[in-house]
Amino acid sequence: MEKKRRLFLQLFPTYLLVILISIVAVAWYASSAMSKFYLSNMEQDLMARAQFVEPQIVQLLDPLDLAALDNLCKSVGRRTQTRITVILPTGQVVGDSNEDPKNMDNHVDRPEVLGASAGKATSSIRFSRTLDEKMMYMAVPTKKGRNTIAIIRTAVSVNSLDEAVSDIRGKIAAGGLIIAFFAAIIALLAARRITRPIEQMKKWSESISRGDFNFSPPEAKSEEIESLSKAMNQMAKDLKGRIDFITRQKNQMEAVLASMVEGVIALDTGQRIISMNQAAGRMLACDPKTAAGKTIQETVRNTDFHDFVLMAFKSESPVEEELVLSGKHERYFKVRGMTLRDAQAQRMGALVVLNDMTQVTKLENMRRDFVANVSHEIKTPITAIKGFVETLLDGALDDKENAKRFLEIISRHTDRLKAIVEDLLELSRIEQAGGRELPLEKASVKEALETAVQVCEARAISENITVEMECPDDLTASFDPTMIEQAVVNLLDNAVKFSEEHGVVRVGAKAEGGEVLIWVEDEGPGISEEHLPRLFERFYRVDKARSRNLGGTGLGLAIVKHIMAAHGGHVSVKSEKGQGAAFTLHLNP
Repeated sequence: MEKKRRLFLQLFPTYLLVILISIVAVAWYASSAMSKFYLSNMEQDLMARAQFVEPQIVQLLDPLDLAALDNLCKSVGRRTQTRITVILPTGQVVGDSNEDPKNMDNHVDRPEVLGASAGKATSSIRFSRTLDEKMMYMAVPTKKGRNTIAIIRTAVSVNSLDEAVSDIRGKIAAGGLIIAFFAAIIALLAARRITRPIEQMKKWSESISRGDFNFSPPEAKSEEIESLSKAMNQMAKDLKGRIDFITRQKNQMEAVLASMVEGVIALDTGQRIISMNQAAGRMLACDPKTAAGKTIQETVRNTDFHDFVLMAFKSESPVEEELVLSGKHERYFKVRGMTLRDAQAQRMGALVVLNDMTQVTKLENMRRDFVANVSHEIKTPITAIKGFVETLLDGALDDKENAKRFLEIISRHTDRLKAIVEDLLELSRIEQAGGRELPLEKASVKEALETAVQVCEARAISENITVEMECPDDLTASFDPTMIEQAVVNLLDNAVKFSEEHGVVRVGAKAEGGEVLIWVEDEGPGISEEHLPRLFERFYRVDKARSRNLGGTGLGLAIVKHIMAAHGGHVSVKSEKGQGAAFTLHLNP
């Protein structure tokens, strides 16, 4: 590509060339005119000199007096510094101021003689072989009547004229150079005057292209530059307005995308990622910034997802599908895809929207499990109650011993139903409390533990279980005493139920690591590792048969979990098979 030259480097040499050509032309014309002027004056002077001696020469021609004629030429020639030659129409030289006519050639072929022979005064500039120098000749015909009787030729050297013209030309050249120098300065200033506002406008436009609109437009000193400056200034204002509008739209779009819980991925026609919001990055376990420019196949290692993206590219209408992406944990997504088109309705890529349904799926599964578990838990005592009631109605009431036993069984199942309903109501109450801010108070942890121990003490004594408590007297925390007592009671109740006879249950509290820890440890059968992740689910039991026999509802640990969540804390468990279990409540101080 041809390198473009600066406007200044185009204007200044052009101006300078025009000036030089003009000066050269003027100098040539002036020197030519001067030369012509001198030559014309010299011709007139030579003609006047010829006419001055013509009367005297005519007297010596008829009759022809060669000696007198030659002497006249020499005499007048010396006085006037002019070479005078008299030539007959035949070309014979009969008199000459510088040479002996006898030694001179016939001049009939001389240009000026030929012209004068035709009856017209004629001049000629040529080299004289006789005088060995350049001469100007003027030949004037001398007539008698209509006949030319002689030709009077006057001549002077033109060397002095050439020297004078050369001197004038030198002076003109020197003056031209001086004029050219000052003209070049003027041309330089004129070029700078034209290009400076253009260069300023160039800098202005460059600042606009960088997004800097604080640069002021150049001061215009011509109507054209002023019009251009106004047009560019208006263009800059319009451009700034559009950029601000686009920036606002971009910021709004980024804010919308950043706040969306749905993942959004924009792809080009090569399935390369144009943009990805933070939600999509979290869902796909990648960094949106580093993912930009990479293909979706490089970013997401899942063939089902790749097939869906390909389907979205091929389909003319939006597509939707549910996908499972594997990783550390399976995640469920509802994915929607549609093509992106430009202003000309040409396909420019695709948009993929991911809705994480993992939690919804888990909640749905939990809901189904909860309904099934509740139905199962309630169905068992209701079936037993109905069976024994029917037995009593069929006549067992008359058998007092069996009737009493049946009624005791019915009472136990009724108590079990009551316990399930109460736990469900308690769980519902705690969940509702977790949705609003609890009225926490600074309370004594030891008092809460003592209250919980007192609640469980009777059962522990009946089971020959020893409950040991360890807690500093001055330990306090921010909590709801009733709820925390309920959580500790649930843990103590489980510990007592699953401990062997003469076992020991330990309950205690301490401040550690910016938290208040409350723990309950038992020496029971322990819990296998595979049960730990689901231990706090509703109605989940490690040993279902034993738990029911011991009167458990399967909701105690779920209640503990929700109580801690309502306090902004959590519950943890450590246990191994045959090594007992240790539950810890983590509270904010």
